[in-house]
Amino acid sequence: MMATVLLVEDDAHVRQALLRELRLFGHVVSGAGRALDALREVAAGGPDVVVLDLGLPDLDGGEALKMLRAVSDVPVIVATARDGEQEIIRLLGSGADDYLTKPFSAGHLHARIEAVLRRTRTATRSETLTVGALRVDVDRREATLEGRPLQLSRKEFDLLAHLARHAGRVVRRQELLAEVWRQPGGDDQTIDVHLSWLRRKLGERAAAPRYLHTVRGVGVMLTAPE
Repeated sequence: MMATVLLVEDDAHVRQALLRELRLFGHVVSGAGRALDALREVAAGGPDVVVLDLGLPDLDGGEALKMLRAVSDVPVIVATARDGEQEIIRLLGSGADDYLTKPFSAGHLHARIEAVLRRTRTATRSETLTVGALRVDVDRREATLEGRPLQLSRKEFDLLAHLARHAGRVVRRQELLAEVWRQPGGDDQTIDVHLSWLRRKLGERAAAPRYLHTVRGVGVMLTAPE
């Protein structure tokens, strides 16, 4: 699965070695040593996937990730030496699609690139999901309620789309962590936060749900109002 990859890494030796090896896997790869250079390239509509190192000289990688998300939905794999669970949760919640803990091999990175592209290319196939008056256009990444556009963040849309694909059944929290946040386990408080934001945008409250129903200790179900 060939991809156009932007590798954002400030260490020139590491960057050149990874560029060379990723090209051997068939990818078209460019490199950037600074966050602002990467942002310009992404804004120009270049890469299929971004590999983002957090230790950049001009801007903290976490801030760079937020800025990337403001201009593009391009998949981002974070490369970090910060392996604490809370830090990983924060990065995934800020819009990272996957992460790698340093040091890692080019082969490992290649496998993660392929996995992210499989997910995103599958997700962007033409697909429209309808649950009552709620309509989710996966291809356009747009959602409407009673014909009114919903202003959703990237993760709010991903969460809503996953629940809509499984409308009428309870989706377990572990599944949401794995499929929406690409996180095998850990603190699921971030799910509650995103559900709260999503409820407000759907015009409902946890105490008086219409579409989003929480099954305590199990998960969440999206269903049309009766």
